[in-house]
Amino acid sequence: MAIFRWSDWSVVAIGAEEVHGKDALLDNDDIRPLKLSDRTWTHWTYFTFWFSATATISNWYAAATAQALGLSMWESLACSFGGQALIAFIITLNGRPGATYHIGFPVVCRTAFGIYGAWWPTFNRAVMAIVWNGVNAVQGGQCIYVMLHAIIPSIADLPNHMGEGSALTTAGMIGFAIFWLITCAFLVIPVPKMRGLVYAKLVVFIISAVAMLAWTATKAGGLGPVVRQGGTAKGSERAWLIVQFLMLGAANCATFASNAADFQRYAKRKNDVLVGNLFGFPVSNLIVAIFGNLVCASSQIIFGELIWNPVTLLDNIQTAEYTSANRAGCFFIAACFAYCCIFSSIFENSLPAGNDIAALFPKYLTVRRGFFVCAVLSFAINPWYLLGSASIFISFLASYQIFLSAITGILLVNYYLISRGRINIPDCYTSANTGAYYFTHGWNIRAYVAYVIGIIPNFYGFLNNMGVSAPLGITRFYFFAYWIGLGLSGLTFWVSCKVWPPAIMEDGWKEPMDYVRPEEEAYRDVIEAVHVPGTAKEMGKVDTEKVLRNKILAST
Repeated sequence: MAIFRWSDWSVVAIGAEEVHGKDALLDNDDIRPLKLSDRTWTHWTYFTFWFSATATISNWYAAATAQALGLSMWESLACSFGGQALIAFIITLNGRPGATYHIGFPVVCRTAFGIYGAWWPTFNRAVMAIVWNGVNAVQGGQCIYVMLHAIIPSIADLPNHMGEGSALTTAGMIGFAIFWLITCAFLVIPVPKMRGLVYAKLVVFIISAVAMLAWTATKAGGLGPVVRQGGTAKGSERAWLIVQFLMLGAANCATFASNAADFQRYAKRKNDVLVGNLFGFPVSNLIVAIFGNLVCASSQIIFGELIWNPVTLLDNIQTAEYTSANRAGCFFIAACFAYCCIFSSIFENSLPAGNDIAALFPKYLTVRRGFFVCAVLSFAINPWYLLGSASIFISFLASYQIFLSAITGILLVNYYLISRGRINIPDCYTSANTGAYYFTHGWNIRAYVAYVIGIIPNFYGFLNNMGVSAPLGITRFYFFAYWIGLGLSGLTFWVSCKVWPPAIMEDGWKEPMDYVRPEEEAYRDVIEAVHVPGTAKEMGKVDTEKVLRNKILAST
């Protein structure tokens, strides 16, 4: 597979050339169900995927922030693992349409929000991916700065013009720019060609994490003093911190839960995702959390303060003792972290954002073009202000969950309780008013009513998180925001569908064994998705399956 193809330079996206009229807003080859040849992920792939995906500085941060605010190391670990074990079930359930029909999050949203109504949840998810991409780039930039500082000592003396609250100094911005350019260079490589580099990421992270833990534990006098440290929070403050970080352990993964279909669509068989999601996800996060908390606890003994950011800790070590050995050690570990940040950025942020952006503008934007849109926007949002302190980072993690939880609740209820596993794939790509997902001019009013109601109880807490003064009760109520939004939006959507039934509303379970593209039916014996009585195909007004078949054949 060539890195560059002539088709990449075409203004119109691949597969969109033959799509005309309003359908041009809904279709290109990247967002159609995957071909059989692209469904290659097995049990082992998903298991190793999560170990690679969670091997990030972001997870290290999230695990260590609880210690920085007063919990003990063991309490921090328990909260992190408990929250992520809970969200693992949501990830598995919400990704089921992707594993069965091999479509991504934007197309799944069309089945609940409508063919045009899906733009808003897709935009929401794209925004979160862009923000996380920016955060990841800041972390990578910090790593590059540590490497530069190890080589050029005078870089630390550059005047800082970044202002208060920034996680990056002027010198750190040099590292950010270098990291951003390196990441953009990797974006031109086709994703399948990166498989070996991603597997290497896991090995590199393990080496760097073990090296840093061994180094900091040695400086702290061994692990004994580290693990025996207690938390500083007491009484009710401690109890509420435990609740907060248990809930935050789940909310931190709201992005994975919302767009689970984006990576579960690659499953060879739909049940191949189960072991990786239910076991691999929480366990891999726990392992990263153990490293993060041990190193964070070591910093208390070494420097007399808890340093939750491992890259900051590295730079403090080499600044305190600017010896050749310390500089070499910091350079090596920072280089390993930077390598991990590159592929975390691509696979956990650029890829979902690319899917979402391609679905927002399918006529002109492919997934790869979406990568670069994400890269530019993630620079423009000034993400270095999100990582200035542990409290700012927690506010960032907790803020956007109310929007994603409401979307996730609606998607879950729609698939499991309303359509009962039944999706009419052709109608996901047609603007015909007889399509099952046209609803009211392309918008499902039921979903939007549920979405707003799911957000309302949490909105005051959201404003408080953004700096608006609120009573303590509101702050604590907001700890449960993800689950409140998930449950309330789902319940409201279910009630509204009972009162005002949509075109697809089943009594029994209708999920097929699998779904394949029409032209590939001869190659695999499957039960295809059931078509909806009264939809475009059966009413004879628009044969949407034939339209989709022709589109796909034309692009192959």
